[in-house]
Amino acid sequence: MSNKIATAGNMGKKVRSDCFVTLELKDSGGISIEQKSKVQVMYGESNKKLCEDILSFFEIKNAQLTIEDSGALPLVIAARIEAAVKELIDTDKEYLLDIIEENKYTSEKEQFRFSRLYLPGNTPSMMLNAGIHDPNGIILDLEDSVAFNKKKEAQLLVRNALRGINFYGAERMVRINQFPKGLEDIKYLIPHNVHMLLVPKCEGADQIKQLEVKIDELRKQHKVERPIYLMPIIESALGVEKAFEIATASENVVAMAIGLEDYTADLGARRTNEAVESFYARTRMVNACKAARIQAIDSVFSDVADMDALRENVKTSKGLGFEGMGCIHPRQIKVIHESFAPEAEEIDKAKKIVNAFIDATEKGLGVVSLGTKMIDPPVVKRAEKTINLAISLGLISENWREEFLNEQAG
Repeated sequence: MSNKIATAGNMGKKVRSDCFVTLELKDSGGISIEQKSKVQVMYGESNKKLCEDILSFFEIKNAQLTIEDSGALPLVIAARIEAAVKELIDTDKEYLLDIIEENKYTSEKEQFRFSRLYLPGNTPSMMLNAGIHDPNGIILDLEDSVAFNKKKEAQLLVRNALRGINFYGAERMVRINQFPKGLEDIKYLIPHNVHMLLVPKCEGADQIKQLEVKIDELRKQHKVERPIYLMPIIESALGVEKAFEIATASENVVAMAIGLEDYTADLGARRTNEAVESFYARTRMVNACKAARIQAIDSVFSDVADMDALRENVKTSKGLGFEGMGCIHPRQIKVIHESFAPEAEEIDKAKKIVNAFIDATEKGLGVVSLGTKMIDPPVVKRAEKTINLAISLGLISENWREEFLNEQAG
């Protein structure tokens, strides 16, 4: 073995909820574990037991392990030690902590995706409480926010986060790396109840089809029955021109996003709040999404301090036909939700559709109609979600149907 020392994790004055591990393999002497931690009194013994279990799992009998801990959860410690181990030995084994009950929920093809919060895939402190901000989705990012030499560590940390961090019902997304490296990421994701994969810098249907083949292999291997949804991200001029081809590449493509930082760089243009430089790309992508019957998701708004500009941006986005956008800071979520919230006319239409559905069900009818128009099940489902969202935002009461019927009667 040429290299007998490996490190993993992060340390420094500003690092929280993480650890830095140094693992040195030896020829003899057994296992020695040194912990440097402010929470040593409370968690020292349990963390030591975890370290011993991990080293035993990987059949390491002689080693010096040092952990500099800044309040890391067991799932973070486990990911960091495993990363160091895999730098030193060739193994396909995975040390998996139990998946918590709160993380066993699923997502749906048709659901609101107003907001999706980006979380760097190698920064555990930003993951821990992300769900309490109530984003529609969280994105554990393996791509741009992770340094090249930390990619393998991030794969393990994201895997453990999917199993052990409560995201409070948010859709669980992961942005994989660009092709072909992204194909290596998914073996750490598919078995662990990831709901959606974001495919960066997508420039053709062939990438989606390659990804689907690999996903299907892993689903069969791990007996994953639910679908894995896909959200390609259009970030280049070529991607824009192939938007419809990408949108229709698979039935599991349920949304498509545009990334304007990379797109404007590809154009050689400067990105502005007015977004005139990206108007063509955004409208073309929205049109492709609508033609393919999937959701169009706008780019992130990079000025996290300017809420007024964000609000105006969302109004423009909604006006173009987008149904959501990315967030890079939790404070953006509320503004995005309020701005994408259904307006009075949308709510009124949804009330009529859902009421017609309930009325048809109560009468034992197999067909739902509103006036002279037949209502398809997906339309009813969408209307139900509009109603539920309006209730959750306090725009209508839970007794809306009783009030609606009274209004109709009056």
